[in-house]
Amino acid sequence: MPPPAAPRTVTPLPAAAVVGRTPSLKEPRLLGGFLYWQEQRPQEKGRTTLLRRRAGAQAAAAEELTPGDWNLRSRVHGYGGGACALGRLAAGPEAGAGGAEAAIAVFVHDGDRCLWALDLPPDGGAREPRRLTEPRTDAGAFGGGLIDGPRRRWIGVLEQEGRDQLVAVPLAGGPPEPLHAAADFCGYPALSPCGTQLTWLEWQQPWMPWQRSQLWLARLTASGALARPQLVAGAGSAQGEALSVFQPLWIDANGNAALVVANDRSGWWNLECLAGAEAWDSSGSSASEAPGAGGALQEPHWRQLQPMPAEFAMPQWVFGMATHAWDGQQLLAIACQEGRWQLGRVALEEPNRLPTRWQPIPIPFDDLAYLTAENGRLACVASGPTSPPGLLELDLATGVWTHTPAAAAPLPPEAISQPQPLWFAGHGGRPTHAWFYPPAGGAHPQAPLLVKGHSGPTAMARTGLSPAIQFWTSRGWGVVDVNYGGSTGFGRAYRERLDGQWGVVDVADCAAAARALVASGRAAAERIAIEGGSAAGFTVLAALCFTDVFRAGGCRYAVTDLAALAQHGDHRFEARYLDGLVGPWPMAAATYAERSPLQHAERIQAPVIFFQGLDDTVVPPEQTERMAEALRRNGVPVEVHLFPEEGHGFRSSTTQIQVLEATEAFFRRHFQL
Repeated sequence: MPPPAAPRTVTPLPAAAVVGRTPSLKEPRLLGGFLYWQEQRPQEKGRTTLLRRRAGAQAAAAEELTPGDWNLRSRVHGYGGGACALGRLAAGPEAGAGGAEAAIAVFVHDGDRCLWALDLPPDGGAREPRRLTEPRTDAGAFGGGLIDGPRRRWIGVLEQEGRDQLVAVPLAGGPPEPLHAAADFCGYPALSPCGTQLTWLEWQQPWMPWQRSQLWLARLTASGALARPQLVAGAGSAQGEALSVFQPLWIDANGNAALVVANDRSGWWNLECLAGAEAWDSSGSSASEAPGAGGALQEPHWRQLQPMPAEFAMPQWVFGMATHAWDGQQLLAIACQEGRWQLGRVALEEPNRLPTRWQPIPIPFDDLAYLTAENGRLACVASGPTSPPGLLELDLATGVWTHTPAAAAPLPPEAISQPQPLWFAGHGGRPTHAWFYPPAGGAHPQAPLLVKGHSGPTAMARTGLSPAIQFWTSRGWGVVDVNYGGSTGFGRAYRERLDGQWGVVDVADCAAAARALVASGRAAAERIAIEGGSAAGFTVLAALCFTDVFRAGGCRYAVTDLAALAQHGDHRFEARYLDGLVGPWPMAAATYAERSPLQHAERIQAPVIFFQGLDDTVVPPEQTERMAEALRRNGVPVEVHLFPEEGHGFRSSTTQIQVLEATEAFFRRHFQL
C-alpha cells in the first residue's frame, strides 16, 4: 500500500485578507446592452455606488456612475434594498442623437434620503445626477421602485408615519403623488408590458412576508392613477389562505401577456402563472367575465408551472431580490434544492406558449442571487465552494459564460475547505441540514469546532466561498454552518418548525450538529465554540444557557431580552415578528421570560465576547450592555466591543476586521490553542 498522504498545510489567512476588502455586489440589471450593478464597499465605510459596462465585455473597465460621496441606500423597513431603479425612456430630451431610447437611473441618496435621477445616454457616459424630491422632515423613506417610461415617472414605496404607500414621482422632479395606501406593508411593484396594469405585494402584521402575503393588481388610468385594486393571490386575514407570494414578473410571449410569481401553495415556493391578467379593464373585470358579475374579478386561475421540491424564492427581508427573469422570449429562474442553487429555464410549449417544463442550465456555481435577463443573455451574482461572489454573464444560445469575481479567492482551490452536506437528527429527531467545513489537514477528534447559525432567523446557510469561514479552517478549526429548523431552502414545513419555538428548535439543532461531528470523530467535545449575529446571536446565548455543549460564544448585536424587544422595540418591520417566533405579547410573557438569556444569565458559565453598534435601531445597545454586566456579576469572562458609527450589521472594513481578529483571539485564549 502507498504511504498515507501528508497532511495539507495552509498558511493562516490574515483577517485583512478575509473581510473588509471585498465589495458586496447587488442587484445587477441588464438594460439596453449594458450590465449595471451596485457595489457596496466596506473600505469606504459601506458606501454603495452604481457601475456599468457593456454586456459581455468582461475585460472592459467598469464605469462608476456615482463616484465621490454618492451613496445608494434605501432605509425602507430598516433593511432597505431596491435603492436604484433602472429603465428606458422613449425619444425625448434624454435621448441621444437620432431619437434613440435612453436609459435613466433613479436612486435614493443616503446623504439626504432624496430621490435623484441620473440620465444615461445611449452613446455612453452619464450626466450629473439631479434631485427629484426635496429633503423630508417626516422621516419618510423611499425604495423598491421602477421606471414608468411612458409616463416619465418613478413608481415605488414611500414609508412614512408607520405605513407604506405606493407613490409616483415625476422624472422632471416634484413631490410624490400618492397612488395607493397599503393596509400595512407593500412592495415589489411590477408594470405590465403595455404599461396598462400595475401589480404589487402587500402583507400585514403580525405576519412576515414569507408567512402570509398578497398579490394585488390594478389598471392604470389615462391620468396614471390606479383603478380599483384587486386581490389576485393570497389572503389578508387569518381565515384566508396562508400563502407567501414572491416577486411578480410580467412576461409577454408572442403578445400573450401573463403574470408569473413564486408562491408556496404546494408547500414549496414554486412558480405559477396567471394568463390574461393584462386584459382586465379599468373596472377590474375580465373581458371573459360573465355578465352580472358586478365588476369583481372571477376567481383567478393560477397555473403551476413546474411542481418540484425546490424553492424559487427567498425570504423578503429587503427589496430588489429576484429569482426569475424574462429575456423577451424565455423565462429563466434559479431554484434551491437541499441548500444548493441551480439555474434553469422554464420551456415554452405550443400552442399557447405558456411555460411548462424546467430545464437546468449547467454552470459551475451553486450559490446564485439577483437574476436578470435581456435579449438572450442573463446575469446574476454567482459563487461556489471555491469561487468568490462575482458577476456571472451567460449567452443563452451558446451556453458560454463569464464570471467576474468582486475579489480574488484568498486561497488556491486545493487549499480551500469545501462544504460537505451534513444531515443529522435535530430537534424532535427530525432530519436537519448543515454544511461542514473540515479544518486544513482534515478533520480529526482533537480539532476545535466553530458552530455558526445564520441570522434572520429565516435565512439559510449557503455554499458560496466564504473567506470568513476559510479564516477559521486555515487555522485548524472545523466549521459547521447550520440550517436549523426555520431556515429557508427546504420548503414551508421546514420553515414552520420554528413557529413558536425560537430559542428551542434552533438551539437544539445547533447542539445536535456539534454532537454529530464529535460522535463521528471530526471535532473535540471540549473545544466547541458558537458564533452568530442578530437572531443567531440570540441562539448563541440561548445555547450557552440551555445546553452543555458549547465552551465559548461570540455575539454580534444579539437579542438578549425578548420581553424588552417586544415591549420597546421601535423597528416597524419586525414589530410583531416575535408573535410567530415566541408567542403574542403579553399573553405569552411567561414564555418570553423562559427563553430570554438575560433572565437566565446565571446558567452561562462559558466566556462570551460581544460586538455592538451604537447606532443599532433593531437591537438596541442596551441589550448587549445589560447582558454583559449580568455575566460579569457572575464571574464569567466577558469582552465587549462597541462601535459608535455602526448599526445593525457592520459596514466598515475596519470594524469587520476587528470583529474577526478579536473573536479568534478570544476563543484561542480560552481554549488554550
